[in-house]
Amino acid sequence: MVRSTHKLTAALLALAMVVAACGDGSSSTSTTTGEGGGDGEKLVVYSGRNENFVNPVIEKFQDETGIEVEVRYGDGTSDLATTILNEGDTTDADVFWAQDPAWIGAIGDEGLLATLPDDVLSLVPERYRDADGRWVGVTGRSRVFIYNPNLVSEDELPQSVYELTDPKWKGRIGVAPTNASFIAFVSTMELVDGTEKTREWLQGLVANDVQTFSGNGAILQAVDAGDLDAGLVNHYYLLGLIADQGSATARNHFLAAGDPGALVAATGVGVLEPSDNKEAAVEFIRYLLSEEAQRHFAENLNEYGLIEGAPTPKDQKPLSELAGPDINLSDLADHLESAVGLIAEVGLS
Repeated sequence: MVRSTHKLTAALLALAMVVAACGDGSSSTSTTTGEGGGDGEKLVVYSGRNENFVNPVIEKFQDETGIEVEVRYGDGTSDLATTILNEGDTTDADVFWAQDPAWIGAIGDEGLLATLPDDVLSLVPERYRDADGRWVGVTGRSRVFIYNPNLVSEDELPQSVYELTDPKWKGRIGVAPTNASFIAFVSTMELVDGTEKTREWLQGLVANDVQTFSGNGAILQAVDAGDLDAGLVNHYYLLGLIADQGSATARNHFLAAGDPGALVAATGVGVLEPSDNKEAAVEFIRYLLSEEAQRHFAENLNEYGLIEGAPTPKDQKPLSELAGPDINLSDLADHLESAVGLIAEVGLS
């Protein structure tokens, strides 16, 4: 039986079309990674993560286990989440690997994720996994205020995103309203402070001539070049730019503890309930939470590993010092549809 998802599927589908039109830098093709082992076992992974970022880890898992991995990347997490919702119990996917908790939470809410074993869930702090055990975080990604120090003085740096509707920021701030991480952040704001305050903030951004971009990378480039004063992105974009070119003008600023703009979201992974290959799927998730894989994420992707003892991305605050809003990440899925609607309502998408 294919589950009926009604309004949620419609909201995700509409958003996926917008994201695909803007482009988010992910592959739009299905990929089979390597040849696998000798027992013929194959795992199908729907990955909302960028192929270039995660393919090395998938290849190592395959080499070490002999399990062939077929990966579908689609046009990102929202596109694949919509595909799974539409496929329902007929999906070929064994594993869904999402770039943020809101989207994988929506899949879990539709009953399409199996409960993970306690020994897997316990590898990650409680705040970075589903309260019902349906998905577990793989890496952490902090929201930051990125700024050009030649255009924004130290005493101007905000402590809260709510300050960005002040007239002094008119025309100086950039956001990527159709990006999944921005939508998850707006979902967080609504969860913490309610729909009306979130709507007022979004309206305030529009009134303050906020600059819109197709993605976080474009915001970073504009800020670093001095074409834009500041913006809201994830922390690792700047670190990637520094790794690529050796230095950068732009700087990350972490907002105050508890502020919605200080959200630390988790990339999440879960096993699809219809899968006939759950044992291999759980083995794959265990590998993502291994010391080797977690080191790759920290050292090569500049994301925070979530297992105990995972390294911190270079020159960043330890994960233990990041204090986002005190929320259950599982609850973001409940506000996803509303967040998409609010962003559209104020004219940002």
